[in-house]
Amino acid sequence: MNPGIMKFLKIIYYIFLAFIVIIAILLIVSVLPITGNIKFFVVQSGSMEPAIKMGSVVMIKPEKDYKVGDIITFGRYTRTKAPTTHRIYKIDNQGPEPLYITKGDANNAPDFKKIRKSEILGKVILSVPYVGYAVDFAKKPVGFALIIIIPAGVIIGDEIKKIYVEIKKKKTK
Repeated sequence: MNPGIMKFLKIIYYIFLAFIVIIAILLIVSVLPITGNIKFFVVQSGSMEPAIKMGSVVMIKPEKDYKVGDIITFGRYTRTKAPTTHRIYKIDNQGPEPLYITKGDANNAPDFKKIRKSEILGKVILSVPYVGYAVDFAKKPVGFALIIIIPAGVIIGDEIKKIYVEIKKKKTK
């Protein structure tokens, strides 16, 4: 085979492996319940478009204070319910604690429910478009199996090929 093609295939192979490792890391970090730390979530709707596209992975970090214009992730995170990521539209300081009024950039009106600071999981510090589709797929049993089985198969196949080539070299000597 042409050495240029072999080099190209090897580069594609390493890019694929790096992509799989990144997906696995995001999957593990998004599942671990680490409080007060950076977390990753998948954006499930288009309410924040064009700023944050549906299917993006957002990295959030809890902050001491939040201000108007900050994009925050809030709400409960369970197996059946994902938290919401919206922009702080207004802050209501009339009570003993501030209440945050949020709004999705693509929505016509602010959200009905006011958010307490204790409900805020963190401020969005990074958004990576479309990677969330792969992370969501990896959370499903079929996706998880494919993310483990395909790379393992590729690595094992590559190692078997190397062993075969070495055995062939030794037999010809």
